[in-house]
Amino acid sequence: MKAKNLSRVRNMGFVAHIDAGKTTVTERVLFYAGKIHRMGEVHDGQATMDWMPQEQERGITITSAVTTCEWNNHEIHVIDTPGHVDFTIEVERSLRVLDGAVVILCGVGGVEAQTETVWQQCRKYHIPAMAFINKLDRIGADFDSVLSQMAKRLEVTALPVQIPYYEGDAFRGVIDLVTMKRLVWEDAQGSSFETSAIPEDRLAEAKAARERMIELLSDYDDEIMELFLAGVDVDEKRLMQAIRRLTLEELLVPVFCGSALRNKGIQPLIDGIIDYLPSPLEVKPVMAHHKTTREEIPVRPDPKGGLVAYVFKVYVDEGRRMVYLRIYSGVLRVGAEVYNTTRDVKEKIARLFDMHAHLKQRIDQASAGDIVAAVGLKESVTGDTLTDANESLVLEAIEVQKPVISVAIEPKSSENLERLQEAMRKIMEEDPTIKVHEDPDTGQVIMAGMGELHLEIALDRFRTVFGVDINVGKPQVLYCSTIDRPSQAEKVFDKVIGESAHHGHVELSVRPAKRGSGNTFHVDEALDNGLKAFVMNGLEEACLADPEFGYEVVDIEVETLKVVVTDKTTGQGLKIAAQMALQDALKKGGVAQLEPIMELDALSPEDYVGDVVGDLSARKAGIEGVLIKGKYHEIKAYVPLSNTFGYSTALRSLTRGRGSFSMRFSGFDKV
Repeated sequence: MKAKNLSRVRNMGFVAHIDAGKTTVTERVLFYAGKIHRMGEVHDGQATMDWMPQEQERGITITSAVTTCEWNNHEIHVIDTPGHVDFTIEVERSLRVLDGAVVILCGVGGVEAQTETVWQQCRKYHIPAMAFINKLDRIGADFDSVLSQMAKRLEVTALPVQIPYYEGDAFRGVIDLVTMKRLVWEDAQGSSFETSAIPEDRLAEAKAARERMIELLSDYDDEIMELFLAGVDVDEKRLMQAIRRLTLEELLVPVFCGSALRNKGIQPLIDGIIDYLPSPLEVKPVMAHHKTTREEIPVRPDPKGGLVAYVFKVYVDEGRRMVYLRIYSGVLRVGAEVYNTTRDVKEKIARLFDMHAHLKQRIDQASAGDIVAAVGLKESVTGDTLTDANESLVLEAIEVQKPVISVAIEPKSSENLERLQEAMRKIMEEDPTIKVHEDPDTGQVIMAGMGELHLEIALDRFRTVFGVDINVGKPQVLYCSTIDRPSQAEKVFDKVIGESAHHGHVELSVRPAKRGSGNTFHVDEALDNGLKAFVMNGLEEACLADPEFGYEVVDIEVETLKVVVTDKTTGQGLKIAAQMALQDALKKGGVAQLEPIMELDALSPEDYVGDVVGDLSARKAGIEGVLIKGKYHEIKAYVPLSNTFGYSTALRSLTRGRGSFSMRFSGFDKV
């Protein structure tokens, strides 16, 4: 097999708020790169990357889809991600394995709620990004306003490398500020475009925009600053070098523009992906933790190095378990035995595939820089690390948000019980944000997820993919609890269990922690490591249900003040004593009930703003502010999740069908 030139590989993804045009842009990229021969439309349910029946029915992306295409002798691995807040895990795990991203913004809507979320995810993983302002053909589109919103709400330095070109009110193409050329698309399919000189009536505007671009670059590049101050024009090659360097250093975001649905502006965007986003060689190496030496070791993208691959997605396709991998180092071959260092198990690669949405192309091997799917891995799940048999490197796991809403489910017939249990196991493997458990008090099976749509899709897949008919209860909000004030407690456990005597004596203190910080346990370091593990287990189990409401306990800090060890002490005794002490301390400190709070952005015509604000106030929402967006007003509020059920219908009614909204999970707060 010919050695791959990693400098010509791009691993990138499209991320955005729902309905900004990610899938439409991806469809055009694949068409112009020759990967597909017909452009499908999202609204027709024909988009290549939206292949699931649930996606085609609803016209939205639900699962992140992987494909590969070639452009100008470069290999581009593309992941198209969902925009709906309920499927944020799909964005999270995609960004975890990508080297670069294109953030797509609507020319009318600008920076929306989920735009901010995906941008924070990009920053979390230090991913260099570009922006594409889409839908500039629509009435109300405002390129400059979107740039301003990017600066204010995303707190980024946006660098326009293009500005839109209009003839009258018609969007015709773009003016490239690097080459100072006009690009106009006449062909309906957008396959070709005409490059020409900038018309006289737009030349002054283009020169001013180019000057602002160079001035912005000069803040970060001394050579460009010298040329700028001397009044010398900066050549195209030097500008592109500076833009690339500053993009890779995450100091600025190059901004492109166009209209994907009208097939305008896509080819320069693909060029920009090649020109300004990094190859695997140019990103900071991922850090692996060595399980034996506990060292932090950088994993460099070397095909000749030891194998290090990361599982970022599991999907059951036609009954076959597909595991999606990003290979960071080494070569993975069909038939090879690999070691899952996260779970300490050996597995075998039965088959390898290059993926194009749900279509598979068999390959014999894959190497550093590749994103592929494997069959044969029975134990590996999202967040696991695969290495050669003699390695002990583990990559950082993906952070998974807590579910906020649940429903009770049961099979329609007792014969389906076993199939339901198997389907639940597979659903949880695919999506770590879905949790299924049996309620110990009622015996009901409870499935929890990130929102109503999230659960609706999962329930639909029980029927369509796994062939299980189920009855479903009404959605319920998942509450948590915490402690109101600091307290402490001491417990001695001394009982015979079975035929063995168990003894434990623990004193501890507990106090409230910062909201969203999770639980922290400080156990006496002098304690024997085996006994320490028992105490930790006891504290963790005590947090599974508070003594008043039975909800999971979060955001507390626990410290053991005294752990008495005598000849009678047993690990099980210490575990139970720690559990009892923490439960007692929680009761003394007062248990506070917490509910999920959603950040809500509602868009309403000016005439109905008062009604929308009044309705949100009635839902106990905290109104943060109202932004004017042309003829529409955007109301930003924080509202308890329990008060959002049915809000979509209510907003449509209040605004005569012209309003829209989006929500995202903000955190837990006191009821």
